[in-house]
Amino acid sequence: MQPTLTVLSGPLSGHLFPLGPEGIQVGRLVENGLQVCDPAVSRCHFALEQENGGFLLRDLGSRRGTFVNGQPVRERLLESGDLIAVGDTLLLFQLRPVGSPRAEPRAEPRVHLDDGDFVARTTVQLAPRDSLWARPGKELAARAGADASGRIARDFQTLLRIATALQSARSTAGLAGALLELILSAIPGDRAALLLTDRGAPEIADAFALDRRGGTDSFQVSRTVVRQVLDGTALLAGDVLLSGDLASAESLKASRVRALLAAPVSHLGRGLGLLYVDALTQEPPGAPLDESHLEILTALGGIAAGALAGVRQMEWLDEENRRLAEGLSAGAGGMVGESPRMREIQRLLRRAAASDSTVLLRGESGTGKEVAARTVHQESPRAGRPFVVINCATLSENLLESELFGHEKGAFTGAVARKIGKAEAADGGTLFLDEIGELPLPLQAKLLRFLQEREFDRVGGTRPIRVDVRMVAATNRDLEKAIREGTFREDLFYRLSVIPLHLPPLRERREDIPLLASRFAALTSQRLGRPVAGFTPEARACLQGYDWPGNVRELANAVERAIVMGEGDLVRPEDLPETVLEACALPELTLGRYHETLHETKKRLIRAAVLEAGANMTRAAELLGLQPTYLHRLINKLDLRADLRDDG
Repeated sequence: MQPTLTVLSGPLSGHLFPLGPEGIQVGRLVENGLQVCDPAVSRCHFALEQENGGFLLRDLGSRRGTFVNGQPVRERLLESGDLIAVGDTLLLFQLRPVGSPRAEPRAEPRVHLDDGDFVARTTVQLAPRDSLWARPGKELAARAGADASGRIARDFQTLLRIATALQSARSTAGLAGALLELILSAIPGDRAALLLTDRGAPEIADAFALDRRGGTDSFQVSRTVVRQVLDGTALLAGDVLLSGDLASAESLKASRVRALLAAPVSHLGRGLGLLYVDALTQEPPGAPLDESHLEILTALGGIAAGALAGVRQMEWLDEENRRLAEGLSAGAGGMVGESPRMREIQRLLRRAAASDSTVLLRGESGTGKEVAARTVHQESPRAGRPFVVINCATLSENLLESELFGHEKGAFTGAVARKIGKAEAADGGTLFLDEIGELPLPLQAKLLRFLQEREFDRVGGTRPIRVDVRMVAATNRDLEKAIREGTFREDLFYRLSVIPLHLPPLRERREDIPLLASRFAALTSQRLGRPVAGFTPEARACLQGYDWPGNVRELANAVERAIVMGEGDLVRPEDLPETVLEACALPELTLGRYHETLHETKKRLIRAAVLEAGANMTRAAELLGLQPTYLHRLINKLDLRADLRDDG
C-alpha cells in the first residue's frame, strides 16, 4: 500500500500526504509538494526520494537542519514510524497508512458511580497541557529518538487509528464503541469506559463501557476519581486499595481493581466527561499500567473531544429539530404535553368530546382553557360547525346580554338594527363562555334558562329562539367560594359542571415545558420568518426552573420575546425575560458564602472589563464573552450602575 507522511503538529496539523514514486519535497516555497509556512523552515528544506524500495531523506542545505527521531541528519533511509521534525512541524513517516477499526459499539456493561473513597500506594497526576503529546515537535521527536523500544511510534500509530475512526463516527454510541476498542488495543487494561456529562453539567449523565473479556456485569467507578478528573487532571493510581461501599461490592470481590487510569475529555475549555481504564487482579498479573499509558489516554481524550463535541451537538440539534417539528405539527390547536397529568387531561377531553354534555374547565389564568375548549369542539361531531367564543369579563351586564343573545332594532338607545347574538351564531356548533365566574347575577338566571331549555329571547324581543349548541365554560375563580358569598348561583354551577376538568398549572408539569417552548418557537419563527434551531441547555434549564405564574400564555410570550430579541440560531439565557433569569439565579442567594463570593467576583470582572473597554459596553461584553443585552441585565441585577458611573 502507498506510503504516507502525516503532519502531527505545526501549521498543517492533521493533514496526510501520500508518497508516490516521484517522492516529495518539503519547504516554505509554494513550488514544494508539501509547503510549510513557517519562518524556521527553509525555502527548500528536505526531499524524500524513492530508493531500493524505500525512501531516502536528503536535507537540501537547510539553515536549521532536519531531525529524524530527534537526531540531525543529512541523508537517511527512513523506516516506518520515523518522526521528522522541521521547525515547529512534526511528520510521521509510514510505509502503509493506518486502517480504521470497526466502529460499531458492543453491548456495554453499566457503570455506576460509587461514593466510597479509594486509596492507592502510587499515584501520578498529569495536566493535559503537560502531556508528552502536547509538547513542541522537536522535543517530541527527540523523545521518540531516545525510545529504543519504539513505543512512542506505536502510540502515535494508535492515535492516528483513533483519529481516523472518529472521523467516520455519526453517533455518540458509535464513537464510544470505536474509541473504547482502540483504547483496550493500546492500553493493557481489562475494562474501559467513557463517562459523559450532560452538556457541561458537573454530573455524569451517560456511560459507555467495554470489557476486554467480554463480560457484561455492572462495575463501579469511584465518584472521587470522577470529580478529580472532571476538574481537569488526569490520574494514574497503582496498587489500589478500595474503601467504603466499593470495597464490599459483590461484583468486585472476585476480581479487585489493581490499578486505574482516568483522563479528562474537554473541548474549547468545556468539560465533556472522562475516559476511564482499570486493570483487575489476575493470576498471573498482566502488564502494569504506567505513566506512558496515562500519557496516551490523556492524548486520546484530547483527540476524541472535538469529534465527540461535534457528534453530540448534531444529536442535540436533531433532537431540537424533532421538537420544533412536533411543535409545527401540533398547529395552532390541540393540547400539547407528554406529562402523566396532560395525558390524562387529553384522554378526558376526547371522551367528553364524544357527548353533548356541558364541560366546565377550571384552572389558573393561562393554563390553556380556550385551547382545551377548542379541542373538545374539534374532537366532537360538531367539528365542522362554528366555534364561538365570548368573554364574560370584558363587557358590562347590558352589553354582555346583547352580545350573548342579540337584540332587536330599537331595543335600546343605539340599537339601530337587529343583531344576531353569539348563542344564535353558534347554532349547530359549540359556544365557549370564558371567565364564566364574572357573569353578573341577573344574567346568570337567563343563562340557566338557556342551558335548561336551549332557547332564549333577544333583548327587546318577544319570540323565543331555539338553538342547538354545545356549551363549554371556563373560569379561574373559586366558584364554591363565590356560591358561599352569594355572587354565583349554585343551581347554575351544577348545570355547568356536568363534566368538570381541572387544567394543572405549568409549574406542576415542568416536563412539558421543553415541548411547549419548542412548539411556540416553531410557530413564532415561522410567523416572523426568523429561523431558530432551538434552545441552549442553559436556556432550557432556566425555562424549567421558573414557576410561570402566567402559565402557558406567559411561556408563549417569553419565547416570542426571546426570538425577536435574540441574535443567534439558538435561544440563549440572555434572550429570556429578566424575571425568568432572576428566578434561575435565586438559589445562589440562599446558599451562603460561596455564592456571595461568586457575586463579588462577577462584580470585579465586570468592573475590570468596563474599565478596560473605556466604558464601551459592547466592547466590555466582548471581553467577557457575553452578549451586550445579557451584560446590561447582569449590571442591573448586581446593582452596579452607580458604581460604574463613579468609576467612569
